[in-house]
Amino acid sequence: MDRAQKAADQWARERPDLDTDAMVLLGRLGEAALVIARDRLNPVFAGFGLQPGEFDVLATLRRSGAPYALTPTDLYEAAMISSGSMTNRIDRLEKAGFVTRQPNPADKRGTLVALTAEGLALIDRAVGTHVANQQAALAVLEDGEREQLSRLLEKLLAGQQG
Repeated sequence: MDRAQKAADQWARERPDLDTDAMVLLGRLGEAALVIARDRLNPVFAGFGLQPGEFDVLATLRRSGAPYALTPTDLYEAAMISSGSMTNRIDRLEKAGFVTRQPNPADKRGTLVALTAEGLALIDRAVGTHVANQQAALAVLEDGEREQLSRLLEKLLAGQQG
């Protein structure tokens, strides 16, 4: 029995009037994300000397295409975090030599964050390992189950937005 079901069983005993089906489903969803990140994804990032948020910045720059440069605003909107958090990530990556800040030719007051050659090489190595690790994390599911889960999660997320 997983922790979500255990909690629901306890609520059923204490408050049998509550319908805990959603509690179980969302509890399992949250725990699955937490366990996969903690036990599978984060160790891979650490193996490349990166924190998860730093990997996210490098990956966002890499998938943006050459010249692998975005504004800090584009980066923090892609990551859905505060601008202050993004500034800290960029600072750490710049100090490590993986990104540089450059003048933005489209906005003389702004800057672009760009991958360095070292940053590009690192993310190209890391993303291959990351994708293989994600595949391994989902190997317990059959192809049809993965497709169904993906569609259901897409529907759930779409229903939460505006």
